[in-house]
Amino acid sequence: MNFHQYYKTDMLNGPGIRNVLFVAGCNHGCKGCYNESTWNPNSGFPYTEELEEEIIRDLMDERVIRDGITFTGGDPLHPRNLHTLLSLAKRIRAECPTKTIWCWTGYTLEELAADVSEEGLLRWELVNTITHLVDG
Repeated sequence: MNFHQYYKTDMLNGPGIRNVLFVAGCNHGCKGCYNESTWNPNSGFPYTEELEEEIIRDLMDERVIRDGITFTGGDPLHPRNLHTLLSLAKRIRAECPTKTIWCWTGYTLEELAADVSEEGLLRWELVNTITHLVDG
C-alpha cells in the first residue's frame, strides 16, 4: 500500500482531533474530486512498519488527546489498501480501544453489501472493523 500524507493532528476529516492517513489508489474517478493526485495506487510513498508504529504512538500520546484516526485518500477500500488497513484497524481496536476509526470511501454501503467476491468480503471485514463509514 502507498500513502500520500499522514497528519498527526487534524480537525477537518472527522470529529475532534484526529490522525489522518491519506492513502493512494481510487477507481471511482468522481467528478469534482479534490484529491485526484491520490487516484494512482503507485503514487505517494510506501507504507512502512515505522509509519504504523508512529500512528499507534500518536494515538496513545496523552499530550495531544486524539479522538481517533481517519482513513481517506484515494479510497481506503481500493484493492491495494485492504490488507494493510484491515491489519492497522484491528491493531488500533486492540491497542487503542477508545479511539474511533473513520473511513471515507467512494463505494456506497449498498455496493459493499452486494459484493460477495473475495475482495468484497475483505472490504466488508474492514467496514465491520472501523467505527464510522462515510460512503458514496
